[in-house]
Amino acid sequence: MTLSSMTGFARAQGTQGAWRWAVEVKCVNAKGLDLRLRVPLGFDRIEAEARAKLSKALARGTLFANISAQRDGAGVVARVDEALLAEVAAAARSAAERFGLAPPTLDGLLAVRGVVEAVEREDDEASKAAVAAAMLGSLDVAIASVVVARRAEGDALRKVLAERLDAVAALTQAADENPARKPEAVRARLAASIAALTGAASGLDPARLHQEAILLAAKADIREELDRLKAHVAAARALLGEGGPVGRRLDFLAQEFSREANTLCAKSNDATLTNQGLELRAQIEQFREQVQNIE
Repeated sequence: MTLSSMTGFARAQGTQGAWRWAVEVKCVNAKGLDLRLRVPLGFDRIEAEARAKLSKALARGTLFANISAQRDGAGVVARVDEALLAEVAAAARSAAERFGLAPPTLDGLLAVRGVVEAVEREDDEASKAAVAAAMLGSLDVAIASVVVARRAEGDALRKVLAERLDAVAALTQAADENPARKPEAVRARLAASIAALTGAASGLDPARLHQEAILLAAKADIREELDRLKAHVAAARALLGEGGPVGRRLDFLAQEFSREANTLCAKSNDATLTNQGLELRAQIEQFREQVQNIE
């Protein structure tokens, strides 16, 4: 599977009959899937299906999806409130008879407020359903475009992450082969430390000092951290090869990388090994920053 980022933008447009609409989908980074959708007034029927389409195509990120629509040449039609007209006519005739006035005329009755209203022309149910289906089709086009954009950026990110993993692997191997970790180098440092201590305080027991030095050397051994770093590199490379929505798992590995590198630096008792540990931390931080963009 391909690797995808969590950022992208796409726009699609459509028309049908008197209706025209535009669909915009924008994605930014997020810990999970946060979907924010707006549909046109009068088209609530498409909201559930639109959400389902977006959720199926995009696994992670904050998604802003907006569907805006406009009806061209809608015009207005006159609607007569026949019940109110009948009431007004009856009342007018009764008043005319009682006061000896001329009978009411139709134009006069229609001029009474509320009898005639100007309302927007409405589509029939079949026409509106067809427009709604066409809008969802435009949403499909926008989703497909944003998926392509996210995958293109994901391919670029894969290369960057692979480079960072290569750097971490090289630094881990360099730390493993550091001359300061060789037994003779460790013995020389311990001997120098013991000599300095025994020379400064003649009352110290050399045998006990040697024993304590061996314990300190065991605590400072970074074999376990190096093995874990190598295992994490292999796991991260496997995830990059697997593709799909692996961002959370890569983020977890980035945290584990940092933990091992920090421990390596804390245990190091040699300047060159400490420098390698610090460079490891820098490369891991760059890896972690880029992982935040992966779906």
